[in-house]
Amino acid sequence: MGVPGELADEVELIDALLKPIANRPVDFTDPDAMARMSGGPHPLDEANVREEAERALRELLTLYERDEEARIEVRALLDRCAAFTWATDVPRGRAPQAFRRQLLLLSARDHARDTRDEMVLLNGMCEEAREAGVDMRPLLLEIAELSSDEDKYGMGSVRHILLRAAGREPVGLW
Repeated sequence: MGVPGELADEVELIDALLKPIANRPVDFTDPDAMARMSGGPHPLDEANVREEAERALRELLTLYERDEEARIEVRALLDRCAAFTWATDVPRGRAPQAFRRQLLLLSARDHARDTRDEMVLLNGMCEEAREAGVDMRPLLLEIAELSSDEDKYGMGSVRHILLRAAGREPVGLW
């Protein structure tokens, strides 16, 4: 079973509401631009879609764990809905389950827009998990098995990146 049509429709609607925020021009010559951006409301709150977006993401990740057909459809939906993917996240935490959910989302995003950004994110996640005493290797290996083997941008597939992180000592990419 893939992604139900009504869930895909909801994600696409949320994406459409977030797109103007995600694509808002930034004046890099303005020294206060970054402060203004970071001081404003979260995009989900600005678009007034936080509850719906968080629920949709939870449902997508639940589907993602079920079978390969669902994983393929979730990856494709998140790829199509870049603003939704950009604005949504899972709660951070110091427990193994929180680290696992973060890995699951990273896997579902399947490189997102930039593999390098995802690798930096993964390394930071591993550092936080290490500081919390999380046994990361089994979780990295588990989520690697669910991940795509497609090398989209020449830096390795998400599966390969997770396996590489699991194989290092200490666990992580660098």
